[in-house]
Amino acid sequence: MIVKLLWRGLLAGLIGLAPLPAAAADPDPTDWPAVVAEAEGQTVYFNAWGGSSAINDYIAWAAGEVKRQFGVTLQHVKLEDTATAVAKVVAEKAAGRDEGGSVDLIWINGENFASMQEQGLLAEGFATRLPNWRYVDTGNPSITTDFTVPTLGQESPWGGAKMVFFTDPARTGPIDDMPDDTDALLAWAKEHPGRFSYPAPPDFVGSSFLKQVLIEQIEDAALLAEPVDDATFETVTAPLWQWLDEIRPALWREGRDYPQNYPAMKQLLADSELDIIFAFNPAEASAAIAAGELPDTVRSFTFPGGTLGNTHFVAIPYNSSAKAGAMVVANFLLSPAAQIRKEDPKFWGDPTVLKLDSLPEADREAFAAIDRGVATLSPDELGPVLPEPHPSWMTRIEEEWTKRYGS
Repeated sequence: MIVKLLWRGLLAGLIGLAPLPAAAADPDPTDWPAVVAEAEGQTVYFNAWGGSSAINDYIAWAAGEVKRQFGVTLQHVKLEDTATAVAKVVAEKAAGRDEGGSVDLIWINGENFASMQEQGLLAEGFATRLPNWRYVDTGNPSITTDFTVPTLGQESPWGGAKMVFFTDPARTGPIDDMPDDTDALLAWAKEHPGRFSYPAPPDFVGSSFLKQVLIEQIEDAALLAEPVDDATFETVTAPLWQWLDEIRPALWREGRDYPQNYPAMKQLLADSELDIIFAFNPAEASAAIAAGELPDTVRSFTFPGGTLGNTHFVAIPYNSSAKAGAMVVANFLLSPAAQIRKEDPKFWGDPTVLKLDSLPEADREAFAAIDRGVATLSPDELGPVLPEPHPSWMTRIEEEWTKRYGS
């Protein structure tokens, strides 16, 4: 769940950067029994993308559980764009509604989170004090920083995303012979002209691929943790454009055209027009096989040095009317039971944010027993996560790509 958002200007225009007035004291997660007691009877309006029946069903299941276990009513406010929820909080802040807000919990990450944090529109840090935080994989850098922005405990991790490549070994040969980094991918594409492509930015998957190449090709990837410096942008990104210039003649249709998005790329693999595609959810290939969209001989692979990954979160607005209830829901979503169900492709297929070694043995066994499908790599096969660059890089790279290669 990534929604690109250019709200900084709007936010600044509406509320400026002036210090915010103090809000009522938040519930203290270190006194969890008190939080649970306060939460009972509350209604939590959870603003979350509603475009997937599987995800909607999962949230409905979670609503049933928190009602049964804690007496909390979870109301899914289905969004087409996270920006809608952000705009609500902005408008309430502008109107002086510092308590009793209409949004209690938001599914969020990336630029939306950075904007809300920057403008002081989130409740104070709570996530690291939730009881189930002890199970979280804090070794994953995308857990504690969201597109390089420190989360400061103001959002609780919910699920992961990671770039994974797919091919059909029945056509392309052993999976072990697939490229293991972007240098090898460039060489492979030259040896197999017309058999690789990527979605044209600003499609999210296509832009993510550009970031993968950028991270691997530039001299100092640490620069990407900072906002873009206009004075050095051309020099820093020169290796990316050189790589793209080199691969373009070897792309599908010689780079004169690009797939619109991941579904289009998937269809090209199914039609034997492409041999390597990629997605941002490791379960995509298995799901496509189960749906009859891809041959059952398709398999996944990643780069041993790491592929781009990020985490999606839930956050509580500063003026939520049900902060205790929202904390109870966030803690439930982190529970091994909720994470096991979410990772199961029968229900969602979203990678967990938990560190499996930290779990009780029964929960580890339950994760191990999940049938992820024939083409889904297990968590310990996915390899390292390369953290997202600062949000400003995506915007600048998309602009530059369009100037160079867009029609």
